[in-house]
Amino acid sequence: MIVRIMGEGQVKLADSHFAELNKLDDELLDEMESGDEPGFRRTLHALLDKVRELGTPLPDDALEPSQLILPSPDATLSEVRDMLTDDGLIPG
Repeated sequence: MIVRIMGEGQVKLADSHFAELNKLDDELLDEMESGDEPGFRRTLHALLDKVRELGTPLPDDALEPSQLILPSPDATLSEVRDMLTDDGLIPG
């Protein structure tokens, strides 16, 4: 799956990594629902770091459609809330 981190670029991520990413996504949802801004910020950074770690960066000139778009590391709680689906940021 091709994943875009807003403001950074794209990475190719194997579907096998999504169970691990969904755990962080669930934590992020819990923190958003409780209004835990420091926890939200910490977990958002952990999620994006994990995507960078597990993914393979695509060249900047690659024109691949992104199947998943994640917020930038400096996104606000409100901006991330606007990006959520019923499954959170990560499907599944």
